Amino acid sequence: MRVLILLLAAALLAACGKPPVHGREAFVFGTRVEVLVADADATRAAAAMSAVLQEFDRLHRTYHAWQPSELTALNAALAEGRPHAVTSELAAFIVDAQAIAAAGDHLFDPGIGRLIALWGFQSDEFRPRLPDAAALDAWRRAAPSIADLRVDGRMVTSAKREVALDFGGYLKGVALDRAAALLRAQGVGNALVNIGGNVIALGTKYGQPWRVGIQHPRAPGTLATLTLADGEAIGTSGDYQRFFELDGRRYCHLLDPRSAAPVTHTQALTVLVAPQPGAGMRSDAASKPLFVAGDGWRRLLAPLGVAGALRVAADGRVQVSRTLAARLKFEPGLPAPEIVD
Repeated sequence: MRVLILLLAAALLAACGKPPVHGREAFVFGTRVEVLVADADATRAAAAMSAVLQEFDRLHRTYHAWQPSELTALNAALAEGRPHAVTSELAAFIVDAQAIAAAGDHLFDPGIGRLIALWGFQSDEFRPRLPDAAALDAWRRAAPSIADLRVDGRMVTSAKREVALDFGGYLKGVALDRAAALLRAQGVGNALVNIGGNVIALGTKYGQPWRVGIQHPRAPGTLATLTLADGEAIGTSGDYQRFFELDGRRYCHLLDPRSAAPVTHTQALTVLVAPQPGAGMRSDAASKPLFVAGDGWRRLLAPLGVAGALRVAADGRVQVSRTLAARLKFEPGLPAPEIVD
């Protein structure tokens, strides 16, 4: 009887408490992934989250940049100057990535995989070592780009053998869009999906908007928080996520194709993307050219379809577009941001 009373009391407390938010975590795409579902039906939530994580794992394995995958098979063929037949999915990814790379003046370019490898970032562990200077000079002379690829149906050819694809700045965003579609197909309309700082929101958290934090690039905790409407996505690129230090200098994984070197003028850049087809992909891919652009980041907002952005410069100055500033809640004690149009 005492056990029964305790169980009934626990049930009453649960009924009086907040509705459940179900969550699952995993490590995919080289980062922590979190899926939150606001749904009273625990069985439906569990099935939907499992479907999402399974798709994440498939995308990660299929398009891995340095472990054997469909992407490495294509890169090997390109290096040998051979045409290569790819899946319809990969062909569509290439065409899609070509378009967004062009919109960002190719400051983000998935065709620079060899450069990423030269800097040691195609590895699970980074060694504090600079690339060979002659190899860098050769890469600069070749100047390979995803624009050098030609897609004819499922057949891919390249004008340059130096092109090697790395979808590290694109695939997480694609995964967000896949997650949103899978969740809705499973009957889940209220969820939040976070892939290492790339986030998409569905619906609400039982009537309250989902609130997310923007990581401070040099201090523990958040720089600011933001509520997301249904279908909105944010993405952050930062020099604090993948980097190595050598002789007191930080070398991050975000490379400028023009100089073939890591960016040093920016600590972090966050973009907000309005609800639209491919919002997740755009939140991932658009933050990279804006990060690389430095002080010229504002001119790329419209071409990339970005609703607003926040930049933390190398000296710690915070710049934020007026549209985004109106929605941000900055942490107390921080210097006032510069509001720009």
